[in-house]
This record gives sequence, C-alpha cells and structure tokens, in this order.
Amino acid sequence: MLFLVLPALVFALITWQVLTDGPLLRPDAEVSRALVHPDGFSQFLSDFGNVQVAVPVLLLALALAAWLGRARGAWRWWLPPLTAAVLMALVPAVVVPLKEWTDRPGTPAVPPATGYFPSGHTVTALVAYGSAALLLLPRLRSPAARRALAAGCGVLVLGVSYGLVRHGYHWPLDVLAGWCLGAVPLAVLARVTGRSEHGRPERTGQPKQGESAEAGVISRSRRRTSSGTPSSRTGPS
Repeated sequence: MLFLVLPALVFALITWQVLTDGPLLRPDAEVSRALVHPDGFSQFLSDFGNVQVAVPVLLLALALAAWLGRARGAWRWWLPPLTAAVLMALVPAVVVPLKEWTDRPGTPAVPPATGYFPSGHTVTALVAYGSAALLLLPRLRSPAARRALAAGCGVLVLGVSYGLVRHGYHWPLDVLAGWCLGAVPLAVLARVTGRSEHGRPERTGQPKQGESAEAGVISRSRRRTSSGTPSSRTGPS
C-alpha cells in the first residue's frame, strides 16, 4: 500500500507546484540549466523511452512469461501478463489528459510548445521495462540472473531519465513526476504477480470426491471378504 500511496502523494505535490508556479519550479529550472547539453548520447538514451522501443520489449516479456507460466503449471499464469498489458495500454490514457490539463511549457532547448508535464517517455520506460522485469523475475532461478535483470531495468529507466533532462526535452520535475506516475501501475502488477506465484497450488494426485467414496466402499468390501474367507495357508482360526 505504501508504494501506491507515497508516489501518488508526491505526484500530487509536484502537479500542484506546476499548476500554481510554486517555489519548486525555481530549483527545477536551475538544475535544468546546469544539466542541459544536447548531444547524440543523450538523444540515444532518451530514445529508449519511445513507444516503438519500449513496448516491443514488454510484448516479448509478456509472451515469454505466459509461455513459462503455462509450461510450469502456475496458478492463473495468464493473469500477470494480462495485467501488465492492460496497465501499459492505460499509460497514454492517463498521461495525455494530464499534459493537456497542466499545459506546462518546455525548456529553452526545445521549440516553444506546451504539454511537457509529466514526461510520457519516462512513464513509458518505467512501466514497460519495470513490468518486463516483474514478469520475468519469478521465472529466473539464479539469484545472479535476477539481480542482473533488475539492474538492467534500473539502468534503462535511469538512462532514459538522464537523456531527457540532458537533451532538454523535459524539466527534471517532469521526469520525477513520470517516476511517481509509473510507480503506481508497477505496484499493482507486483501485487498481482505475487499473488499468482503464491496462490492456490494445483491439486495433483488427489482423487475426486466420487472416486474417494468408491475407493472406500471397495476397501470395506475387501475387508469383509478377507475376514469371512479362511486362509488356505493357516486354516480357520
């Protein structure tokens, strides 16, 4: 619950500052001026937040997680991939209205325009790469592989965030708001994934109710037959 409430509260605070030209916008502009230096490397990093790059990675993770979950007989193996797909589809439905509502102008490094808050590239990267990691982490048995996957996801998201600010595509607060907004669906997916992995185990090797009753009748019948038939080896008692 903390990972749902805290990011939402921070996002609400940043949004309030943007809408009211609050005091946080001054250090935001100062950090931006200190960091902005458009170059090819920052462009390269920010491109990992494009839908054309991040979403195919997530789709591949969805297919792999569903295949592995079904192959291993996981309970409700289809639920985490379905949840991740729905949450990813909701990103533009949430981000676009927020951009239109806040109507924040961009940095001096970009052409005059509005609608830069929150950073859609940041939300896309966080939800896509974060969801891919959450789906695949339970399928990896090696601790080293899990650590590598989590680290790779973190590096991608941080790289996109740095590239967006460094190139001047977004103010730092735009990116921070994107982190907060993207953390909410990840918290939801983490909860769904955890329940799916530790949910009701499939029943294996347990007879059905009718079979159990039939087995009991046969067992009692055999005991009666055995007690009424003398043994050919020992004779009557």
